[in-house]
Amino acid sequence: MFILMVVIFVLGYAAIALEHPLRVDKAASALLIGVLTWVVYMLGVEDILSLTDSASKYVSSAWASYLEQNPTANTHEGMVEFISHHQLLEHLGEIAEILFFLLGAMTIVEIIDQHQGFKVLTDKIKATGKVKLLWILSFLTFFMSAVLDNLTTTIVLVALLRKLIDDKQTRWFFASMVVLAANAGGAWSPIGDVTTIMLWIGGQVTAAKIITGVFIPSLINITVPLIVLSFTMKGHVTRPEIDDTVQLVSHRQQVFILILGVSALLFVPIFKTYTHLPPYLGMLLGLGTLWLVTEILHRWHNVRKRVGTIKTIGDDANTEAPDVSKKLTVIKILTKVDVPTVFFFLGILLAVASLQSAGQLGILASFLDQNLGNIYAINLAIGILSSIVDNVPLVAGAIGMYPIAEAETAGYFADFMIDGAFWEFLAYCAGTGGSILIIGSAAGVAAMGLEKIDFIWYLKKISWLALLGYLSGAAFYYIEMHIFLGH
Repeated sequence: MFILMVVIFVLGYAAIALEHPLRVDKAASALLIGVLTWVVYMLGVEDILSLTDSASKYVSSAWASYLEQNPTANTHEGMVEFISHHQLLEHLGEIAEILFFLLGAMTIVEIIDQHQGFKVLTDKIKATGKVKLLWILSFLTFFMSAVLDNLTTTIVLVALLRKLIDDKQTRWFFASMVVLAANAGGAWSPIGDVTTIMLWIGGQVTAAKIITGVFIPSLINITVPLIVLSFTMKGHVTRPEIDDTVQLVSHRQQVFILILGVSALLFVPIFKTYTHLPPYLGMLLGLGTLWLVTEILHRWHNVRKRVGTIKTIGDDANTEAPDVSKKLTVIKILTKVDVPTVFFFLGILLAVASLQSAGQLGILASFLDQNLGNIYAINLAIGILSSIVDNVPLVAGAIGMYPIAEAETAGYFADFMIDGAFWEFLAYCAGTGGSILIIGSAAGVAAMGLEKIDFIWYLKKISWLALLGYLSGAAFYYIEMHIFLGH
C-alpha cells in the first residue's frame, strides 16, 4: 500500500501533464488522486504505520506523539481514528486557508475586470514598436502579478494582447513573454503566486523578507531575456480593428473599482501583520468590502436612471444606460470565477498531504539531502521539475519534507528557519522554473489554452530564454548570499 500510494500519485500526475492530449481536465485527475491516496493510506494503515527498521524514521512523527498521549491507540481502530480525526482534519484546515484565500482573490480580480477596471491601464499603452511594447508589457505584467497573481495577470494581459497585436505568431511570442514576467513577478510577492501564498500562510517566510530577498533575482529573471530580445527583435506590431465603444460603467467608476480592488489586495499583508490573523480573513474582508460598495454603486446608478439624472453609458456614449445591477452584481460575477482551478488545488494538496502523512516525502527529503547535498542544488532541481509538473505540489511536498527549524538552530539546518535561505530560494525556483516549459505553470497553461500556443513552438522559441533568465537570477541569489552577505 505504501508503494501503491506513490504509483497512484505518479499516474495522476501523468494525467495532469497530458491534460490536453487526453482531453481530461486536470481538476478531475487531481481530485481522483487526492481522494484515492487517502483511501489507500487508510486501507493499508496497519502496514504503513507499523513500518520497522530503517523505514520507521520516515513515518510521520505525529503518530509517535499521538501514541504517547493515547497509549491504547495502537490498534486498527486507533490508527483509523488517528488518520481520519487527526491527520486529515489538520491538513484540511491548512488547505482550506489556501483555497479561501485564492477564491477571495480571484473574485476580487474578476469584479475589477467585469467593471472594466483594467481597461484604465490598457488604454494608456500607445507603443507599436515590438521591443518597446515588449518591455512595457513585461514590466506591467511583472508588477501586476506581484499585486494580483500570475494566473489572473496572464489572463488579463492575454486579453489585452488581442487588442494590441493582430498577427498570431507575434501574439504567441508576446503571450509567452507575459508568462515569464508573470511567474517572475509572482515569485517575490507573498500574494503573487500560489507557491508563495503557501509559504507565507505556512509561516516559512514573512511578507517583508520574501520581497527584499527575492525581488532582485526575479527582476533579473525577466530582464535578461528582454535584453537578449532587444538585440534580436525588430519591427512594429499591427493592431486589429476592434469596436470598443460599449462600456457598462463610467470611466470614473472604472478607476474607483480598480483602486478599491487593488487596495483590498494590498491590504492583506497589512491585515496579517497587525491582527496576527490568517491572511485569508484579510482577503475575505476585502472581498466583503468591495461587494458592499459595488452593491451600493449599482443601486445608486439605477435610482439615478429612474429619476432621469443619467441617460447614457459611461461619460460620452449616446446609448441608453443598461441595468448594471443585473450584469455586474457579485452574484453574477461569481459564475465567472475559475472554480475548476480551486478544485485542482484541493485535489493536489490533499494528495501531497497524504504522502506527507504516510512518510513518502520523508524518504524523498533524505534522497535529496544525500545526493544533492545543499539547499541550492535541491531548490534548482525543484525548479527544473516544476517545468514538467505543477509547482504547487512540489512546494507542498518541500513544505512537508522539511519542517521549520527552531530559531537557535545553527549550521545547515539554519537555512530552514523562518525566512531561511532554503525557503526564499524555494520561492524563487518554484515560481520561475515553471516558465521553462509552457505546461510548467498555471500562467503558462492559461496562455496556452487562451491563445492555442503550440508546445513545440514554445520549446523552440521561449524555453531557452526562460532557462537563461532562471539560471541568471539563481546565480545572483547564490552570489549575494555567499559573497555580499557572507552566508
